[in-house]
Amino acid sequence: MDYTDIQPLLNTFHRKLAATDLRFKRYLHGQINWDARLLGIKGARGVGKTTMLLQHIKETAGNNLDEVFYASLDNMWFQTHSAEDLVEFLYTRGVTRIYLDEVHKYRNWTVLLKNLYDNYPGLNIVYTGSAMLAIDNSKSDLSRRQSLYTLHGLSFREYLEYEGIISLPSMTLEEMLNNHVSYAMDITSAGIKIVKYFEQYLNEGYYPYYKEAGRDYLMRIGEVVQLVIDSDITAVEETITYSTRQKIKKLLMVVAENVPLEPNINKLAASLESTRDQTLKMLYWLDRAALLWLLTDKPKDYKHLTGPKKIYLNNTNLMNALGSRVSKGTQRETFFANQAGAVTDLLIPKQGDFLADGRYIFEVGGPQKTFDQIAGLPDSYLAIDDIEIGNGNRIPLWLFGCLY
Repeated sequence: MDYTDIQPLLNTFHRKLAATDLRFKRYLHGQINWDARLLGIKGARGVGKTTMLLQHIKETAGNNLDEVFYASLDNMWFQTHSAEDLVEFLYTRGVTRIYLDEVHKYRNWTVLLKNLYDNYPGLNIVYTGSAMLAIDNSKSDLSRRQSLYTLHGLSFREYLEYEGIISLPSMTLEEMLNNHVSYAMDITSAGIKIVKYFEQYLNEGYYPYYKEAGRDYLMRIGEVVQLVIDSDITAVEETITYSTRQKIKKLLMVVAENVPLEPNINKLAASLESTRDQTLKMLYWLDRAALLWLLTDKPKDYKHLTGPKKIYLNNTNLMNALGSRVSKGTQRETFFANQAGAVTDLLIPKQGDFLADGRYIFEVGGPQKTFDQIAGLPDSYLAIDDIEIGNGNRIPLWLFGCLY
């Protein structure tokens, strides 16, 4: 191997780097320990993982660009070349940081990462992969070697900054519960019509590519969904057949047309001409792929699958793209689950809509919503739509989009 062999990869790297914009950075960018020897970033397709890598390279490489290298492992180049040979070539020529995108597209990727970590002690490895990625300790024991982060889609807070409307700090759930009135007043006193922008975000604002896609945004989401099922899920779960992929697509559309679905797993399995166990697996694959949100009454255990109590689509933009019968109530609950679920452990409580971190109970609704359904419960709150500022335990729904 010589530089002529890797020139196609170099050309792609340099073109992407030159086109990378540094003006807007995702929330996770500043939270990552970029000095970790093995660093993983997983997330749904289209949430901005590649851009974040390239932004970091552009910010930090300076005049030492020869010491870093970026490559996407779904590049056709890897059909006739190995990543192992590439890293050996680069490492012996002074590269100290390598960024591997779409790592789940490379066969035996966990073994690749383990070997790179063990065999090149002076090399820092950063990789991205599908939200589906689950580290199987029995295969490679990556868990003790790596730092692993998850990148979610744009929060409402990030959307406001991306649109150039206002730059706001994120807050923890506890901070929001205690200070939501003053936080909301600071925004509305600046003359910002927050409810208007919130409605825009619910329709198109979760995936950063909404700006470049324009009118084709919802169509692009549909195309991405197809890729996730046909490519990403299959790459991680290699035993999936064509027939199973078709059943996964049908299952997703059944949910989309009936959200929020309180499933009877046996009936669902029968409609798919599948078994109960296989139907549960497909539901949890879609959940891990960030296409569905499964609400359970106990913490999820992906090794011991239990039937979810309620199923939502992952986000409100996805609802629009898949043609869900979008009721205002379902849209509100989907938004809450998506945003609060990114930073808390969400379960379904005996009373109320959501239980966060095993303590806080939330009921989601419109301006006329009362405490009747959660009356007398400690740490109970209303998440209210169509209001700018709340009071007491009545919190504007849009504020839950400022948690990250």
